[in-house]
Amino acid sequence: MPKKIVKKIRGVFEKVPRSGEWWIQYFDSEGRRRREKAGTKGNAIDLYRKRKLEALTGAKLPEKLRFRVVKFSEIAEDARTYVRTNNSGFKFDEYRLNRLIAEFGNRPAEISIEDLRRWIGEQDWSPATCNRYKTMLSLVYRLGIEHKKVKTNPAKLLKRKREDNERVRFLGQLLPEKTEDEDLKDLKDEEARLRAVVVKDYPAHLPELMIALHTGMRPSEQYALRWDRVDLIRHLISIPKSKNGKARHIPLNTEALGAFTELSKRRSPSGWVFVTMDGERLCGYKHWFGPAVETAGIRDFTWYSLRHTFASRLVMAGVDLRTVAELMGHKTIQMTMRYAHLAPEHNLAAVEKLVSLTSYSAKSEEQPGDKAADTSGPELLISERSATRTATSVKDKALVEVVAAS
Repeated sequence: MPKKIVKKIRGVFEKVPRSGEWWIQYFDSEGRRRREKAGTKGNAIDLYRKRKLEALTGAKLPEKLRFRVVKFSEIAEDARTYVRTNNSGFKFDEYRLNRLIAEFGNRPAEISIEDLRRWIGEQDWSPATCNRYKTMLSLVYRLGIEHKKVKTNPAKLLKRKREDNERVRFLGQLLPEKTEDEDLKDLKDEEARLRAVVVKDYPAHLPELMIALHTGMRPSEQYALRWDRVDLIRHLISIPKSKNGKARHIPLNTEALGAFTELSKRRSPSGWVFVTMDGERLCGYKHWFGPAVETAGIRDFTWYSLRHTFASRLVMAGVDLRTVAELMGHKTIQMTMRYAHLAPEHNLAAVEKLVSLTSYSAKSEEQPGDKAADTSGPELLISERSATRTATSVKDKALVEVVAAS
């Protein structure tokens, strides 16, 4: 009797000969090679035909078959590309991304909320810094969801910490510390001390200090400024895209204009406004400003305090808060309200009213024979109010009678 010939089906095989366990091998709709354990030979043949049909029709594979482990570093790099394109302060964002990648980069992107809380809790950060990292994590996972690399955003569960945004530090607020420096010993004003140190030790950077004090620009705006944005004829600076995403225009007073005129003498072909004496671009202030503040004996003062000084002095000079918000480039008036307590015409005028009330009370306690009656005292005011109310009631009564008669 002739031997039965068994037709071999391509893609169906017994991995271990005579083991009875059959496998299939095929290419999915995306061209990737797949292998699956199917059991018996009959099951393997049926499963192979099913998978081939799915590949031909472009159907999606089951989740367990198309699962790919996405590392945190991958979605973090996607966020890096995004911030470079869309965020003006991307250097700070990149620094935070580098910290996150160093901690979580080799781990799967789906990090538990417990691990995120633990890591942030171990850091010696201010509430503001914690919130910035929370924002960055949210961006990383939001982009990961958009790119279909992760399904959830664990950063949403991180609690936002309360920031002390009401604190305002400006020049002239405190007395500088005592110093043995003969040139500074007699200077009791913080600004005078700071200017004296800068003139002596860092004279090339004096224009930067004066521009910060008299324009209120953010450091990211100031050190990214080019000469084509400075109009020395109309006394105006144009910021094409500020922190709030909109363009703004900053007027230049005499001090700021003088500083820009000084900087124009060292103008370089690169077009950057802030350059060294050799024409090399300046990207920041930390290499000279911190040491100058320390030498001047000024406590708890940062570069951003110069911006606070600009706003505080405007408010103390009587400039309305809406104008201050415009000059500061604030998106909402609520951001400017932190300076409202410095407005002289509000709180001071309110508490001064207590003085007049106190003097009225003292006069009311005087005996009739002590002094002649003061016709400007509260008794006269009360009698005048009573007379007014009586006249008004009489007039109203007459009006009612006329209406009733008609």
